[in-house]
Amino acid sequence: MMSKKAFIFDLDGVIVDTAKYHFMAWQKLADEIGVDFTPEHNEELKGVSRVRSLDIILGLGNIEASQEDKNRWLTQKNENYLSYIEKMDESEILPAVRETLAFIKEKGQGIALGSASKNARPILEKVGLLHFFDAIVDGNDVSNAKPDPEVFLRATRLLGVSKEDAIVFEDSVAGIQAANIAGMLSIGIGEKSVLKEAKYCFANFLHMDTSFIETLIKN
Repeated sequence: MMSKKAFIFDLDGVIVDTAKYHFMAWQKLADEIGVDFTPEHNEELKGVSRVRSLDIILGLGNIEASQEDKNRWLTQKNENYLSYIEKMDESEILPAVRETLAFIKEKGQGIALGSASKNARPILEKVGLLHFFDAIVDGNDVSNAKPDPEVFLRATRLLGVSKEDAIVFEDSVAGIQAANIAGMLSIGIGEKSVLKEAKYCFANFLHMDTSFIETLIKN
């Protein structure tokens, strides 16, 4: 009998392209506090927590801030971000993601979300994908950000699957490292030159055959 696998998906940059909205929200805040924040700087924020992201931006401008200021800016950034994602719909789903989720579901495998986002559930609802997920672990559920593997280990426990039977889809270096540290199979979605620590890497799900998914299930 085939063992059940856990297919764990990151959210931003893997399922939907909310990364652009995070960038817009951080850039708006950075402008207001006088920090030059570029797309290159934004790469450093991928896969890390909101608190750590703010620290990186403050570091770029050599800005010392009180905890009160930091809390206010974090709230402000999140309000900016929420205003952008409020308009999201199914058109925001990245190529072949829905088909991939449907195929995995059809094969009776476990599907979980493992994301640093604190808005994962409403986003999945807005784009019509929430029903595919058997478990959701997001920034509200964990205390340690990637590359700490907490988010993925928690997802496997919720699915009742061992970490050796878990497959993680990630677009960030920190996420790939977290999967590898956990002893899970890491699959990069994005640039191979960036995600070189991943076991496999695909530009997007259009480049991933269903036969590859079947092989992952059987092995």
